[in-house]
Amino acid sequence: MGKKGIETLVGLFVLLGMLGLVFLALKAANLASFGNNDSYTLLARFDNIGGLKVRAPVRSAGVTVGRVTSITLDTKTYQGLVKLEVDRDVQFPKDSSARILTAGLLGDQYIGLEPGADEKNLAAGDTIRQTQSAVVLESLISQFLFNRAADAGSTAAPAPANGAKK
Repeated sequence: MGKKGIETLVGLFVLLGMLGLVFLALKAANLASFGNNDSYTLLARFDNIGGLKVRAPVRSAGVTVGRVTSITLDTKTYQGLVKLEVDRDVQFPKDSSARILTAGLLGDQYIGLEPGADEKNLAAGDTIRQTQSAVVLESLISQFLFNRAADAGSTAAPAPANGAKK
């Protein structure tokens, strides 16, 4: 094999390696779906979506069953309108609920679907009625600090009236 043949093989090997890296990067970032999953669309309204992002997973019992496809503001109700794509082979009852959960203490947020007990299933385009908004860590901290300050103010001794000394 000549020098030109070896250079061609090395070039092909490098090209395949770069294609493999691009494939892995897209899969790791959830930017490309290489499967041909048939899915249906569901809608959910939340008072606060927190840090939820498009392409966030939709999980049920910890298993990914779909993705968030869009997040918009409903200008009539001023709620966050989240559009979900759920795998067609996973059907949820009509009384199922959706919650925005966090993976770990400071991890990414995702939608958790909890199935209900209704005999009828959600169809494409249906809206999930029972939702629970995201828990925002900053608001929890501020509530804790405000309550601590209020408690400290109520347990302090009252100031003496009319400048009288105790």
